[in-house]
Amino acid sequence: MQRVCINVGTFYAISTLLNQVFLTYFNGQETTAGWLGLSLVISGMVGSVLCGFVLDETHRYKETTLVVYVFSLAGMVAYTYVLDTAMLWPVFLVTCLLGFFMTGYLPLGFEFAAEVTFPEPEGTSSGLLNASAQVFGILFTVAAGKMLVVYGDRTTNLALSGALLVGSILTGECVSPSCYSSDLRKELATNFTQK
Repeated sequence: MQRVCINVGTFYAISTLLNQVFLTYFNGQETTAGWLGLSLVISGMVGSVLCGFVLDETHRYKETTLVVYVFSLAGMVAYTYVLDTAMLWPVFLVTCLLGFFMTGYLPLGFEFAAEVTFPEPEGTSSGLLNASAQVFGILFTVAAGKMLVVYGDRTTNLALSGALLVGSILTGECVSPSCYSSDLRKELATNFTQK
């Protein structure tokens, strides 16, 4: 659960502070900042669909979540440093990749939660996970906003990258078979009833 919350909290902080950070490097380009935010959202929509499709096709829950989380971390680190280039196209490219993987992680997290909490209703696990993620989103956004004022965008983005690193490590630990005693309960139940 905490892995999804860290991812969502980081994404909310990035998207909320996007204009402030972007305008530090591209002064007077408010409209471009809006387009950058739109690109973040649209690429996230595409990422959600494609990552969900990959998960549906492979049923490799743990591995898929780890790969997407690591790419989210890589995107965050790249975003931290690409702003210095003072060139728009790399900023747009990295922001789109960041949106693709960070938002692409959300359906994976919700589906994985439904799998490991089965036979509990999916609405219960999704609702609790979403509520927890929203709390993390508020906390991360407030903390990152304060850090941005005091320490600047580089330190703030590196702190958010650190949070994603922790989330990646937690996700990596759950790739081992011993992470959950009742691995993929829903899929096992579905396969059992189909036989």
